[in-house]
Amino acid sequence: MNGTLILVELAGHVGLLLWGTHMVGTGVQRGFGNALRRGLGRNLDSRARAFFTGLGITTLLQSSTATGLLATSFTATGVIALAPALAVMLGANVGTALLTQLLSFNMALVGPPLVLAGTLSFRWATDGRAKNLGRIGIGLGLMLMALAGLVHTLSPLENAPLLRPVLGSLSADPVLAVIVAAALTWACHSSIAIVLLIGTFAASHVVEPTGALALVLGANLGGALPALLNASTLAGRRLPLGNLLVRSAGVILVLPFLAPIAGALAHADPVAGRLVVNFHLLFNVLLAVLFLGPVDALARLLTRWLPDAPPSADPGRPVHLDVAALDSATVALANAARETLRMADMVDGMLRDTLELLCRDDRVRAGAVSAAARCVDQLGEAIRRYLADIGDEQSLDNQREGARGQDILSAVINLEHVADIIANSLVECSIRGLKRGKKLAPEEMSVVAAMHHELIDSLRLALAVFLRADVRDAERLVASKARFREFESAAMSLSARLLRTAGDSAEREAEESGIFLRSVRDLRRIHSHLASFAYPILHADRGGKAPTMVEELSLTASSTLE
Repeated sequence: MNGTLILVELAGHVGLLLWGTHMVGTGVQRGFGNALRRGLGRNLDSRARAFFTGLGITTLLQSSTATGLLATSFTATGVIALAPALAVMLGANVGTALLTQLLSFNMALVGPPLVLAGTLSFRWATDGRAKNLGRIGIGLGLMLMALAGLVHTLSPLENAPLLRPVLGSLSADPVLAVIVAAALTWACHSSIAIVLLIGTFAASHVVEPTGALALVLGANLGGALPALLNASTLAGRRLPLGNLLVRSAGVILVLPFLAPIAGALAHADPVAGRLVVNFHLLFNVLLAVLFLGPVDALARLLTRWLPDAPPSADPGRPVHLDVAALDSATVALANAARETLRMADMVDGMLRDTLELLCRDDRVRAGAVSAAARCVDQLGEAIRRYLADIGDEQSLDNQREGARGQDILSAVINLEHVADIIANSLVECSIRGLKRGKKLAPEEMSVVAAMHHELIDSLRLALAVFLRADVRDAERLVASKARFREFESAAMSLSARLLRTAGDSAEREAEESGIFLRSVRDLRRIHSHLASFAYPILHADRGGKAPTMVEELSLTASSTLE
């Protein structure tokens, strides 16, 4: 086989190894991402528990980068403190090293059966988790097959006249070896794949032991770079910067002693390929021992270097839409949901101000409502772009993730419509009427106030449905439409009665009645958009069958009787 074909085959095996690692990580995140996020959030009350939580999650995700993404998302939004998150990263680094140990054993014969079993599970299973278990099996099988292919391809290169001098120069210059391996790891976003590749080079005697250890140090540095470079906020950069500082300190401490370390490890295990993975594990365990104690001091230092940014003067600017989280669909969708709740808070404030504006001409409050509506539109546009970016980075073919993305998009659109109705119809009509001296009668104001009170409760219930997806809450929300039909009927009867008794002021009463009926109509339209939060939940509860009008009326009647 000539050199070109060898390089092509080598590149193919490396690509297969990277793709297998990616499939395992995405399979675990899509099938068990929410459980992992809950586990990460609950086990941070001590440094030791945080350390072992990071180790366990990384073992499942096959990537310390994915674990770091979860922890960074939590620290950037203030859900967890920086110190336990640093302990999580120390555990994640050890977990990556343990995975490398496991995958370094010769398990080539296990790869094809894993791919076959994973493919059958992925194609035939109807349950989402079973499909993702199949994805994980395919990924693991591809990784093992790629490693076996690498060993087979590299074995003839041991005496290659061109490759040996190139890699020999890395052994002679450890700093250059660290830089090269860091760049490769950053480009591949997988320290596991690069360390396994280095181990394969070492096992084939293509690279000397000292140079191999220097390359491992570079892989550890490069594994910390993607999260740092992708972080979009100062708070989001603290954790990856801390991880990079810890690894850099370890590289500086160990780099001068690579030759004696290589000799000691070779004495303990003479197999060249094992030397690489043993050093990788030893290096990360050493970092955990040295830095697990002073994580609080390191957290204070990072907070001093990267202080919290001052609050944005623009409330329409997104806060939770972290670009770095796009690598994980689970985390990114959680960020989009949090930003949607910010939109809901703004809409809630607009709705509360509306009742005051129906009573008196308050230009300042009306201006605030209009400004809030613009902020809602701005946030809605940002969330839609973010959801589109999630689809670009992670194909949402998982049923649960795809449904959650659609729920968020539907909520955003409905909240935008609610803000539009409040600012451009309800408030504007009321202000114009008040300018002309047209005020609602006490009986009319009583109906509007009752509808407004129901709307506030419906908004809270809609947000509960959005967060918990509870079927009973969704049924209550849809059933509340009956009360708004009753309000509208009562409003029309009241308007007709006031017109009959108006006498000489019938023309004036007709104008005021128009404002009243338009306000009632707008309040009911707002409630219709809030009730739309419930339909995806009821749709899923009926096995994908949308609720019919008869079912909706049945829900309404049963809720009224309760």
